[in-house]
Amino acid sequence: MTHAYPRWDGDVAGAFVERLVLALVHRGHAVHVIAPADEGRGGKEVRHQVPVTRVRYAPARWETLAYRGRMVAAARTPWGLSAATSLVVRQARAIAGICSDGHIDLVHAHWWAPGGISAWLARRPYVVTLHGTDVALLERFAAARWVARRVLPGAALVTAVSTYLANRAASVAGLDARRIAVQPMPVDVRAFARTSAGGGGVVTVGRLSKQKRVDLVVEAVALLKQRGRALPLTIVGDGPERPYLERRAAELGIAGETRFLGEVPPDRIPQAVGDADVFAFPAAREGLGLAAAEALMLGVPVVAAADGGGVTDIVPEQGPGRRVSPGNAGELADAIDELARDAAARRLAAEAGAELRRRFDPAAVAERFEALYRQALQPERDSA
Repeated sequence: MTHAYPRWDGDVAGAFVERLVLALVHRGHAVHVIAPADEGRGGKEVRHQVPVTRVRYAPARWETLAYRGRMVAAARTPWGLSAATSLVVRQARAIAGICSDGHIDLVHAHWWAPGGISAWLARRPYVVTLHGTDVALLERFAAARWVARRVLPGAALVTAVSTYLANRAASVAGLDARRIAVQPMPVDVRAFARTSAGGGGVVTVGRLSKQKRVDLVVEAVALLKQRGRALPLTIVGDGPERPYLERRAAELGIAGETRFLGEVPPDRIPQAVGDADVFAFPAAREGLGLAAAEALMLGVPVVAAADGGGVTDIVPEQGPGRRVSPGNAGELADAIDELARDAAARRLAAEAGAELRRRFDPAAVAERFEALYRQALQPERDSA
């Protein structure tokens, strides 16, 4: 049960969910995916030999809650709230209908809302995975906390993609963080098998929004240039902060050394990171920090913010990584310089990356979720 699942090959919406689904199928499990329709495109389909039901929930012009990253904003309007309520109820009916033949053991709801609410209403054994945006929803709205305090305790098991998210969710939803299993989603690790040779300067990847704090990277690279340590900077991503960042690079005298690549498809991220010397990840309160993990998989040392959230599960404080005080461009510059000069850091980054490839490999993640599913179903079997 997910509100994001690829609609075509190359669609990035919920691609990590599909990787898990296909890995579970490869392990011999039968999986049926339920996801929202998109602008009238709904009904049953078979995608990569997996049955998918896209639930119709409104007139076609209103079926825009999913796949666009605007669900929360839309749900605060009268029409959006009506559509969201319809989606939750109709997804619950779809779950009940698919489970009625007796061949479904468990529902895995990605994000507690809307999918977790649908699973709760359907009254079938369910697991909920928290991904980040749904935890932020808990912190922002009292009504969301009221609902979540029914949905999450009702789950046979709750998982989160990082320790940081597990702790945040526990604090606002009244759960014991020790009872939330931490398990990241799978990555197409084959795309990150090459190892950076270095020499490419500083790279950062992410949506260009204030939360990502890319302006600190620009300032840090400018400080290094003032010290006589000129490093090229590559910024991968797009967003509302791009015009400001372009102006800032010009003001600080590093426009000539700074490349803005814009949004890059996921399969081109390894090429975009290329032979970077250092990967900068100054973002605040990230759910996981997957871009940092991908950089390490490519053998690139990473400097991250100490308040980076889930990235602390990924980036160590020494060796192939550094964690710096949030908002401190000078400290960021020092860490970048140190890592760029440290040959041992590059070797250790390659070793850490190899371990992350094993950890994020779809087959390994599917095996761990299989164990979690068995754990979730055990109380039911014990009482049978």
